[in-house]
Amino acid sequence: MEEDSEIEVMSEIHLGCPPAATNDPFLSRFTFSFPSNTVSVDKDGDLLLPRRNYPSPSFTVTIQHSITSNLRHVGLQVWKAQLVLSEFVLHKICTSSDFHGIVCLELGAGTGLLGILLARVAKAIFLTDHGDEILGNCAKNLELNSSLFHPHTVVNVRELNWMSDWPIQDTHALSPLFMSSYCWNKQDFELVKCASFIFAADVIYSDDLTIALFSMLRRVMSFGCDKVLYLGLEKRYNFSLDDLNVVANGYTCFRSYVKEDGIGKQEKRSFVGKRIDVTQIPHYLKDYDRGEDVELWEIKYVLRLKFQCLI
Repeated sequence: MEEDSEIEVMSEIHLGCPPAATNDPFLSRFTFSFPSNTVSVDKDGDLLLPRRNYPSPSFTVTIQHSITSNLRHVGLQVWKAQLVLSEFVLHKICTSSDFHGIVCLELGAGTGLLGILLARVAKAIFLTDHGDEILGNCAKNLELNSSLFHPHTVVNVRELNWMSDWPIQDTHALSPLFMSSYCWNKQDFELVKCASFIFAADVIYSDDLTIALFSMLRRVMSFGCDKVLYLGLEKRYNFSLDDLNVVANGYTCFRSYVKEDGIGKQEKRSFVGKRIDVTQIPHYLKDYDRGEDVELWEIKYVLRLKFQCLI
């Protein structure tokens, strides 16, 4: 397992980048273009009449990233499911007020691309990941794109190890030796209690990681008000010596946690999800191929009461 974590991998999104001759980060620019038939609404859900320069025909997000990385640092790259989930979020922003003024949390935020889009309309965002290098790169990307944010949006970058407790200890109450700019505080937890949405993309690629993810989701989605998870994944196929077959790493484990549309045996509390039709999401980004293996899911953590089974 430790040897596997040192294998260098590269996202398909970076295939057009020049060879990585050094370990220096690379800057890519992602231009989001609005289809001419996109319907826009204001924060109250009312239709906005087309007018000159609204919405902007396009805008560009600049992302600092690595071209290759080992498995422990894949958050330094941009991955395909993150782009598809970003297009879904942008489509929601353009066509509804669902994400306007929300408090939200992203697990495995990586480069921060999705959070940058949400910062155009959200009230407060917590972008979480693990490790100072990934968190520092995410913070750098927020700085590069701060001009795109709504002026009142608060964006926080926070350390979150899915193996840790939740809520984690208030590290601001500890000695300054244990503090960093990515520590949580009591005010953060009060805000997260009010969070209505959680986002995650490209976090399903190993069973161990998937188990840790859903362990954390159980705790976070039970913390405060009800929360909806939007999750993007790409099925990555490899030959398994254990199964003597080609398998999508982590995907079977993921499906063991999520009951699609509530079908199957229901536990007292369980994750219930439905797939989102990716083909109905406009292509706001033109320079990549979504392929056939990306899935988007809407997932809730549902309490099943006995009387709900009665007819």
